[in-house]
Amino acid sequence: MFDAPAAVATPDAIETFITRWKGTTGTEKANYQLFLSELCALLELPTPEPASKDNRENAYTFERRVDIQNPDGSENRGFIDLYKRGAFVLEAKQSGKGLETKGWDKAMQAAYNQADQYVRALPANEGRPPFIVVTDVGRTLALYSEFSRSGGTYVPFPDPRNYRIKLDDLRQPEVQQRLKALWEAPDTLDPSQYAARVTRAVSAKLATLAKALEADGFEVDRVAHFLKRCLFTMFSEDVELLPKGSFTAFLERMKESPEHFADAIGSLWESMNSGGFSGVLTAKVMRFNGGLFKGIDPIPLNAEQIQLLIDAAKADWRFVEPAIFGTLLERALDPRERHKLGAHYTPRAYVERLVMPTLIDPLRREWATAQVVAEAHNQKGKTDKALESLRAFHHKLCQVRVLDPACGSANFLYVALEHMKRLEGEVLNLITDLSGGQSSLEAEGLTVSPQQFLGMEINPRAAAIAEIVLWIGYLQWHYRINGSLDLPEPILKDFHNIEHRDALIEFEHREALLDNAGQPVTIWDGISMKPSPATGELIPDEAARTPVYRYHNPKRAEWPEADYIIGNPPFIGASTMRRALGDGYVDAVRQVFKGQVPESADFVMYWWHIAAETVRSGSAQQFGFITTNSLRQTFNRRVLEPHLNDAKKPLSLTFAIPDHPWVDGNDGAAVRIAMTVGRAGEAPGLLQLVTNESSDEHREARSVSLSRRKGKVFADLSIGADVASMEQLNAHKGIAIKGYELGSQGFLMDTKEARQFLVEHPDNKNILKPYMNGKDLTNGQITRYVIDLYGLDINEAKKGYPILFNYLSERVKPEREVNREARTSVKWWLFRRSGADLRKASKELNSFITTTRTARHRVFQLSSSDLIAESKIVVIASESKNILGILSSRVHTLFAIRAGGWLGVGNDSTYNHLDCFLKFPMPKEMTETIGQLAEQIDTHRKRQQAEHPTLTLTGIYNVMEKLRAGEALNAKEQTINQQGLVSTLMDDHDQLDRAVFSAYGWDDLAKQLVGLPGATTPLPDKPAAQAEAEEELLMRLVALNKQRAAEEAQGKVRWLRPAYQAPEEAAPTQTDMASAATADAAPAAEKTKASWPKDLATQVTLLRDMLAASPHSAESLAAQFKRKPVKGVSEVLSALAALGQAQQENEQWRLVR
Repeated sequence: MFDAPAAVATPDAIETFITRWKGTTGTEKANYQLFLSELCALLELPTPEPASKDNRENAYTFERRVDIQNPDGSENRGFIDLYKRGAFVLEAKQSGKGLETKGWDKAMQAAYNQADQYVRALPANEGRPPFIVVTDVGRTLALYSEFSRSGGTYVPFPDPRNYRIKLDDLRQPEVQQRLKALWEAPDTLDPSQYAARVTRAVSAKLATLAKALEADGFEVDRVAHFLKRCLFTMFSEDVELLPKGSFTAFLERMKESPEHFADAIGSLWESMNSGGFSGVLTAKVMRFNGGLFKGIDPIPLNAEQIQLLIDAAKADWRFVEPAIFGTLLERALDPRERHKLGAHYTPRAYVERLVMPTLIDPLRREWATAQVVAEAHNQKGKTDKALESLRAFHHKLCQVRVLDPACGSANFLYVALEHMKRLEGEVLNLITDLSGGQSSLEAEGLTVSPQQFLGMEINPRAAAIAEIVLWIGYLQWHYRINGSLDLPEPILKDFHNIEHRDALIEFEHREALLDNAGQPVTIWDGISMKPSPATGELIPDEAARTPVYRYHNPKRAEWPEADYIIGNPPFIGASTMRRALGDGYVDAVRQVFKGQVPESADFVMYWWHIAAETVRSGSAQQFGFITTNSLRQTFNRRVLEPHLNDAKKPLSLTFAIPDHPWVDGNDGAAVRIAMTVGRAGEAPGLLQLVTNESSDEHREARSVSLSRRKGKVFADLSIGADVASMEQLNAHKGIAIKGYELGSQGFLMDTKEARQFLVEHPDNKNILKPYMNGKDLTNGQITRYVIDLYGLDINEAKKGYPILFNYLSERVKPEREVNREARTSVKWWLFRRSGADLRKASKELNSFITTTRTARHRVFQLSSSDLIAESKIVVIASESKNILGILSSRVHTLFAIRAGGWLGVGNDSTYNHLDCFLKFPMPKEMTETIGQLAEQIDTHRKRQQAEHPTLTLTGIYNVMEKLRAGEALNAKEQTINQQGLVSTLMDDHDQLDRAVFSAYGWDDLAKQLVGLPGATTPLPDKPAAQAEAEEELLMRLVALNKQRAAEEAQGKVRWLRPAYQAPEEAAPTQTDMASAATADAAPAAEKTKASWPKDLATQVTLLRDMLAASPHSAESLAAQFKRKPVKGVSEVLSALAALGQAQQENEQWRLVR
């Protein structure tokens, strides 16, 4: 990394230090502070600061305290051995074990996991350091880096072969400089920063030469292919695929006789294609092949042009950054793109931010499992089995296929390749250590290679560059790890893994689209620019045209099979697609995806849809895409929602950043994007929000700070309480029932007519009953009665109620006789559904609670139990004023809106009682105030509606919402306010809300929410503070639901109507919200326990997932499975502990990572 490393310490000082510490014993607590302090003195570094009273304030100190949050909400206190803010977290061990033995590797891995946990426990405002350091005191320092500081995985630095600094390595000046930079300027160690500078310089030289050759009349494509061969030859000499310095020396000779250049370089490339002796280099060369050196067509150069090649060759091609090289090379070799060469490119850190959660994190989770499996075998003395499990993971890693269906010049694919090579290096290290160095899978030809990285690209030049980028990256990595490239020939293989084709459609043929005059229709090529005659600035060159085509029989393109899909598809809005792509192509795409992707969606959403379908079908494991940040808006959300909400095969977003800075690879423009990662099934996700951005002139990427929240990620890329995971509570069952389904309007009779009939036939009162639908309930008026002959056969009905029976014979029987449902047609005088459950539940009640299934405002009220409520009304069969108060509070309303959703333009909420009522946890206890206020509110509304017949609940609560929002009332609303005494009603609601919050013990949320808009109706555009408080409320309700469900699983059920719901129980646990304990409640049916898996990897995954949810003892973990496999569970826990992935405290095991 450093041009000319200079020693920091004198040789004598280094030898004294090494001699003093070599072979020391003891505990790390006794020695590590002294060791590190002396190391600092040796390298002229500042020593740690004395600890303050609360050393969380210290930026550089020993024993820095951190508070570790456990999944169950509890905290553990930890202490970082040495912490330097913005630089590193250091964990010290003094293993006393032989270096690179099995025991030593485990101890160091456990220390790394401990340090990683401490990093994640640091306060958010401090940010994450770029390094983790693990030291075996007096013996080694292991470095791990994560330069994006965004929560990614720390990987061995600089690579898995060279990340451990042994005590003797301190003699090397470059090691001294590396450690000094680690302490004082850690970001200077980021290799991508140095590589970016090298890459920019090389690209600029190639662009100058390309421009000169085009000026000499050579075709653009010929120049591009010539320069690609030149640059790969330069790279080959620097990584010693060719004799070191041989190509540069050749160019120096050719500069003296340029007339022989074309023949000479042609001869060299022929030798590289076939292998053998090269007379040009006077050396034997390896066989490259792979298609790069086929059909060579050398271009003659003059001495000046050869000098440009010499300048480029003198760059250190070992450090060219493939993640950006493709973009810059594409700009350099395309005259239309060349003006962008100085523009920004997509920074590697941004690419990694998506590659890690999409691909690398899942693979590393599998690797962690494989390590535990191997350790479990080791602890039983089964080394062969341990090696078998590690080799199996390596074999799988070498089979993983990654697809970028809009790969450009392969920046995403290269970053994926490098990180998979990093992981492979760690795997091979452990296999080598475990096998005593007797196994080299790479020598057997089994290795992560470019063959696994698949691309689709419509631009032929970019597709060709993508292949070179992958091979350069692959060979560069091998050279970095091994110091040489002893690879089987041919060096390059033509895998055809980058396909030049359209990713969305295929077609039989296409023809030029003609205008009315028979002339081809053309559009600007979207690339070429020219100087403005007025300003001199670059503007589109309208003379650069490309034809528009008509596509015949288009069909959906088939994507190559892959395990992971990742990429950055084109940013083209729906409104600009025709201008950018042409009518013919847009029409073809929309025809193929009609009914799947709305025409209002952005172009990128076609890729998103295909990837989502691929993952949901099981053909791929995950996908991750960059899209514009308009992904959250309605026109793009319509693409996400069918995938996320599918009942049978849902997609889950496991990672999302809704709004992130980005650099468009096409033109270098700064844009805002969203990142999303999707996988099949129901799974929680990680939402990261940008909390701060800052620029650094020395870094291409803006520094971005991100907050982290876990939970279900929704289509609008928000996260919150996982309401869908809540369980139905037995305590609420049997009393929430939808109203009666008549099946015919013929059962109804006008109120006036019905009341007159009852005056004349009072003995029919038990059959002719008041009827109410949703509108009637809202308006507070009964407008019809209904004939209810429930329980009577046809003869009883005809004999007992002849007039009403005849009424139904004329109005119901004719339509029922042709009904296809047998019961309905035979028993035509009865309701379509009898409503037996509702009749039973309300039999002993004088009144019950009612609400409409769909309503703008969620309002509950007491209604007479004599009432026949229509099926669009939900009945809560309880006359408890306390329950009415709870349901009328904003606590329940908010929950009901989230659980039931809303419909229509007016955001009318829907109340599905199976979700909105059965899953809602009531508070444990409450005061009489709740019931009194609920009755006061119910009486107030009914009184005002009785006095003002046109007054509706919708009108009342519309006005209340405007009053809460501080909006002015119009004349009509002022009338409603006066008639409904809405201000008084609003005050009663606020008091009720405070009383309900208090009953739950959540007075803190009452202060944040009471009195705000949205108490009875969905409020889409709410302030951030309100949204945050409401999300907190929902999360508490979810947690309380889980608590209630756990109680019920143990037999403790808090019945709402114990005498009705559980008449056999001696002591109900909840009567009208009282909390008497159940003495002998019948336990709920035990959930079927799973069998203990035979596969060890599955055992590890299950136990780790269980510990991720909450701490457990070995006994409680084993109890979750049939036959209580305590021995098997203990063996897995022991392996997890040995690797630092789990810790035991007071018999409780908890997950470390």
